[in-house]
Parts: sequence; structure tokens; C-alpha cells
Amino acid sequence: MATHPHLSTSAITTTTTTASAAAAANPKLSLIRPQICFRRHVICPITPFLTSHPIRNVSVDVHNHRRLLLLPPRAFAADVSGHLIQDAGATVLVVAGAYALVSGFDNLTRRQIIEQSLSRKLVHILSGLLYMGCWPIFSTSTDARYFAALVPLLNCARLLVHGLSLVTNEDLIKSVTREGKAEELLRGPLYYVLILILSTIFFWRESPIGVVSLSMMCGGDGIADIMGRRFGIHKIPYNKHKSWAGSISMFIVGFLISTGMLYYFSIFGYFELNWVLTIERVAIVALVATLIESLPTKGGLDDNISVPLVSMLTAYLSFGFQP
Repeated sequence: MATHPHLSTSAITTTTTTASAAAAANPKLSLIRPQICFRRHVICPITPFLTSHPIRNVSVDVHNHRRLLLLPPRAFAADVSGHLIQDAGATVLVVAGAYALVSGFDNLTRRQIIEQSLSRKLVHILSGLLYMGCWPIFSTSTDARYFAALVPLLNCARLLVHGLSLVTNEDLIKSVTREGKAEELLRGPLYYVLILILSTIFFWRESPIGVVSLSMMCGGDGIADIMGRRFGIHKIPYNKHKSWAGSISMFIVGFLISTGMLYYFSIFGYFELNWVLTIERVAIVALVATLIESLPTKGGLDDNISVPLVSMLTAYLSFGFQP
């Protein structure tokens, strides 16, 4: 077996012996032997070291990598095909659910049961949250996130086709735009699905960052518009287009939905959180996102870009990239 170019065999043996002796002298210390640590697609050698902290359990992805490497060829192929079938089926199911959700609100709008503006915001809130809530039905494969990302990717292609007027669909335009113009599809709605794709691929269900940022964009920002339109009598001094009712609602609802989604994913074991610290961190993210949403945006960034990106940055500083 090849050794590290800058380490001799005697040096490694001495390090291991010293570490073993220290561990025997102090039972609270854990000795970690040389091994190969798998983290997603990265392989990094770990030399012996001592730690007084309990050793964390390996993630589901790490477990699957090692388990698959030990499987015989036929069992390996069966396991991989099982993941593909599960992920493909989950993708079809989520696409069908998204289509049913949008179609249902379109019917309610046509029958004048609910207003078009309310329908648009309810789709804004529910589509992203329900999509995120479906992540656990995908397999434990490291490629599952890419299957899940196909759902907003298909919607992205649909928005581009209709936004560029290559195909005309008046129902789609009315259901997701403010003024009923095709070019509006290339702004807020397109940014929305791009953020879904970004969060799915880069954060997935393994990190609180994506969960919190999507919760603030979908739930917090969505409820701010609804409550602002209905109860927004008192305007914010620095932005007459925003109200105290909308901003307060965004903070409260965004905080509650973010916390609820984090708890939901923790039930499935995707991450473990210190809930006292988590509540504080989510409150900070909600507050910062609310302040950003309340700023004047004429000629600036759309809320579907500014709110999730600022939430990601704040959550990153609070939680760190890893769960």
C-alpha cells in the first residue's frame, strides 16, 4: 500500500503508539484509527488523533457508500436500480402534485371563489413548502437531490418557453403574474424556481440552511403580501409600499414555518439540533429577512431573490454549512 510522500512508516507507527498510550491513560479520550472518510464525493485520509468529544455517527450517505462497496455485483445493481425506481417514481409523483395544486387554484379563480391575487400568493406559499415536504420520499442515494431538482427545473423550462412567448398560455400567465404580462414570468416566478433548484442541489435535506431560506421565501414572504393587502393600513416610514402588518406577519409566520420544517426533517434523522440555540438562530434569520423584505425594491432585487439569499447567508453564519 502506498504511503504519504512526506510521512515515513516509523513516524506513523510512533504516532499510533503514542495515541494508544494516551488513550489507555485517559479512558475519556477516544482513539480514531487511520481510515478513509467518505463525505459525498470527497475522499480524505484521516490520521490518528485524540478527541474528548463523542464521535458522531456517520451520515446516511456515508453508510450507503460503504455498504454498496461491500455488496456483490448483482446485489449492488439491484440496490442502485431500486434507488433509481424510487427517485423516478417520487419525481413523477411530485410533478403530478404540483400540477394538481396549480390547476386547483386556477379552477377556484375561474369560478371566482377566491381572488386572483390571493390565488397567486397561496400557490407561492404552498408549492415551495409542499415540494420541500416531499424530499423525504426520495431515496438515500447521493443522486436523489438531482431527481428532486428536476421538478423545479421542468417548471423553469415552462416559464422560459411561455415568458419568451414561444408558446402562449393565458391561464399560466394569470395565475402567477401580477399584471398578466408574459414577460413577468421571467422575473419573480423564474427567480422562485431557480432558488428551489439552488437549495435542492447545494443544501438538500442535509442542512438547515436550505430549509430555513425556502421557508422564509415561500411562507414568510408569501404571507407578508397577503396580510399587507388586507390589513396594511399603517405603512412603514421608510417604505410606503410596505406595511407593519405585512412585516410583522412575515417575521412570525416565517419563524414558525422555519422551525416547523426543521422539526419535520429532524424527525427523519437528517440532522440533530440544539433547539434552544436553533430557535434563537431562526429568529435572527427571520428578523434579517423581514428587514430586507421591507426595504424599497423599485429597480432593485426581487423579493424572491433578496429574501432567500439573505436568509441563506444569515443561516450560514448561524448554523454553518454542515448540519
